[in-house]
Amino acid sequence: MMLSIIRVERRPRRSSYHCDMPHEGVELDEHERDHLLREIERLNGQMEEAVLAALLQYLTKMSLTIPQLRVLMLLVTSEKGASGRDLAATFGVSMASMSTMLDRLASQGVAARTLDPDDHRVRRVHATPLGVSVVRRLLVARPFRSDILTRLRVEDLRALEQGFRAVSEQIALMEDTE
Repeated sequence: MMLSIIRVERRPRRSSYHCDMPHEGVELDEHERDHLLREIERLNGQMEEAVLAALLQYLTKMSLTIPQLRVLMLLVTSEKGASGRDLAATFGVSMASMSTMLDRLASQGVAARTLDPDDHRVRRVHATPLGVSVVRRLLVARPFRSDILTRLRVEDLRALEQGFRAVSEQIALMEDTE
């Protein structure tokens, strides 16, 4: 699970002008840009530490192992569930090991087995509402929760929204080129 909120990569600075005389405004913009990047990296590190602490606190209270949590997260993201055989293949374990893990998830109420509507020989495993809430709780252990955001001033929310929009656009551009 990746906990990084925003990872800022430094790129070599390129001049945006092509003349021999430096432009004072450009140098100041580059200086401010470098300062902002360092500050964002520092603040992001602080937020990651806070998120990690909250996540670890929640994980220690759960009775799920990391392999069980991985299976549960896959089930939460699967609309039609998965068969035990598919899960065993996905995680590279024996069918017996996966069956035991699914029994434990079911006994904790986070997963349930149902008959496959298309093939009654197959049992599909789905996350229960409790299982979904467990995974959501892990994802809520982040700094941009609504209870934190509602405390911000409107101008800070605008700036944050603008920043998220810019980062999202860059991520979309990166995905388009990959």
